[in-house]
Amino acid sequence: MKAIIKQRQNLKSIFLLFFFFVCFLGNAQLKGGHILGAMGLQSGTQTPANTLSVYVPGYLYDASSLRDANGDKSIANPDITMFLTGAGANYVSDFKILGANYGATILVAFASNTIQGNTIDSKNSLAFTDMYVQPLQLGWHNKRADFVFSYQMYLPTGRFTAGASDNAGLGMFINEFSAGTTLFFNDKKTFHFSALASYEINSKKKDTDIKTGDILSVEGGLGKTFYMLNAEKTAPKSILNAGLIYYFQYKVSNDKIPAGNFVLEPDKDQIGGLGAEVNYLHIGCMTSAGLRWVSEFGAENRFQGSTFFLTLAHVFSLAKEKKG
Repeated sequence: MKAIIKQRQNLKSIFLLFFFFVCFLGNAQLKGGHILGAMGLQSGTQTPANTLSVYVPGYLYDASSLRDANGDKSIANPDITMFLTGAGANYVSDFKILGANYGATILVAFASNTIQGNTIDSKNSLAFTDMYVQPLQLGWHNKRADFVFSYQMYLPTGRFTAGASDNAGLGMFINEFSAGTTLFFNDKKTFHFSALASYEINSKKKDTDIKTGDILSVEGGLGKTFYMLNAEKTAPKSILNAGLIYYFQYKVSNDKIPAGNFVLEPDKDQIGGLGAEVNYLHIGCMTSAGLRWVSEFGAENRFQGSTFFLTLAHVFSLAKEKKG
């Protein structure tokens, strides 16, 4: 029996060695949990206090090429399109911590064609993927600037088997810390620029010693807010927010992929992206819709393509009405 178990372990090791050796030859990089494009305009601003926002995201990533360490195309038209959707909620209270409003967020998501790294055979139908939980979100609001700080986790709730091509999750627990600001260039806060930096720390993947390197992501945008007045021109009936957005992502430390007595550490990857965003909020029913599009550039050791992010949300006010 011990001989059979040992033989199976050896076969598993050989399979993993072969799989990751093939990936390594193709400038392998392991993907993190941070979804680029989820933040854009006013990324350094927390939603108003005493609100509960319920939202449905729609994320689509279309990879147009795979780039090598020099940024040249190693594979053109890899035919990979990742899709993610789900349901989430964001709560912001009037409870203060260090002068900031406390908030929290959760997202239960489903994904198809989950991209694990640089392999082009990642194919899975829509399935329950890793869960996003943000237990700490702090927001400060000043006259000419807003600030945010948060801690979030990505829980390995999606299906994962090392070496499989149909994984729905990444098979690792992720800690992430974020900090950012939105700067306002006028008193009415209608012209703004934002930046949010997020640092991702990854654990080893399930049942392996494979570890994705730390990842730094920066997202934000330059935009303008427009207030559409009601017929009497006494109050706004809707708000439109539009502008240019960007993101950058860098692998800060090397991936570690054990292969027998060796540990492979492929070259780090990086990516940049520029695009546009438009958000519309109808004040009467407190329902909003937002669309982001980003075209990527400067990819090294990773896919390069286009990102589309659609968000539908409804905001519930939890503020108590004042009597008399």
